[in-house]
Amino acid sequence: MKLASFGLLAVLAPACGTTDDTTNEPPIVRSELERDESPDVPAADAEALVAGNSAFAANLYQQVRGEEGNLFMSPHSISIALAMTYAGANGNTATQMADALSFELPAGQLHPAFNDLDLTLASRGQTADSDTIPFRLNVANSIWGQDGYPFQDPFLDTLAVNYGAGMHVLDFQNQAEASRLQINDWVMDQTNDKIEELIPRGAINSGTRLVLTNAVYFSAAWAEPFEASATTDASFTTPTGPVTVATMHASHEAGYGEGAGWKAAELVYDGGELSMVIVVPDDLAAFEASLSGETFAAVGAAITNHLLDLSLPKFEFDAPLDLKEPLQALGMTDAFDGNADFSGIDGTRNLAITDVLHKGFVSIDENGTEAAAATAVIVGETSVPEPATLNVDKPFVFFIKDIQTGAILFVGRVVDPTAGE
Repeated sequence: MKLASFGLLAVLAPACGTTDDTTNEPPIVRSELERDESPDVPAADAEALVAGNSAFAANLYQQVRGEEGNLFMSPHSISIALAMTYAGANGNTATQMADALSFELPAGQLHPAFNDLDLTLASRGQTADSDTIPFRLNVANSIWGQDGYPFQDPFLDTLAVNYGAGMHVLDFQNQAEASRLQINDWVMDQTNDKIEELIPRGAINSGTRLVLTNAVYFSAAWAEPFEASATTDASFTTPTGPVTVATMHASHEAGYGEGAGWKAAELVYDGGELSMVIVVPDDLAAFEASLSGETFAAVGAAITNHLLDLSLPKFEFDAPLDLKEPLQALGMTDAFDGNADFSGIDGTRNLAITDVLHKGFVSIDENGTEAAAATAVIVGETSVPEPATLNVDKPFVFFIKDIQTGAILFVGRVVDPTAGE
């Protein structure tokens, strides 16, 4: 599957810096091995991967929730980008990465499980038939390496077989700025131009040897669209006071559930395979502080079919994140310093991750949702239902998930739906 909207970039570098220009398309070096389009992955492995990724999503959210204002990211994109980097890690570096990323499977099972999940997600949307917003779920991976650098064949084979990624050859040493622009252009192309400037000026320099990128793009209509004529201005309570925001209204069958201190609604997208879950806590800070992988599962388990009277603000915003410190706080420390062991990439211990960059974009209206994210590692889901009402008029958390697997593709927070205007 090719998905773009969230992004992760990893750059492994020894050290240095200079810039130059080029406009030529970079050549691609590919492993002699083809991508495995039908990996034999046990159900237990697939479930373990999703459970681990959900745990990582919650753990990472805990680290970044202190950011001010709205928040949006694709933990799915981040997990993939770092999993590709993990393919070249050894020793304590690999152990720390597995712990921080909640990778419970050994590498020989982990990468095929990621491939299986990616291919499963790529099959989504075949039953979608909306004329307003065509269903798109694309996930794309790419690696960018220094021309002439001695990358190890087993590392390139793992990325080719499990992630479908070939290596774009660039000259970071002499054309760092031009290389940065080419990678950013690829990210923009994969995310329908929603993720701009993923890698800022200076993040790539002459010491960069490898950049691993993932982009996720999602657009879909609601299975039950909101009537535009029912949208009215309404008050939304932000931490600094009320604001007026265009608010959508609908009354139809939808998922609804309650738990200790929160209410939630699930809105299914066209095709019935993905959904957005909106969680409105009584106390946002307390809910966020208790958020865990089990929380995602508990919210999902509490949701049942109701005749839901829903009010939901329209919103659109983007959110950049530098993930180096959050990942270090999760215990992934050696990967960023002189203790790094990425000898699986080049046969030496000269490489370390210099930055992990991520940016997300999300927009919802009466018709549906558009979301995108990208990551760069620089080495670098009939009976008559009960009625329910949910008025989303204060800060809330939401996540977009694949219904069958439970994979969390995006997670976000809205404290002010007018902030992106």
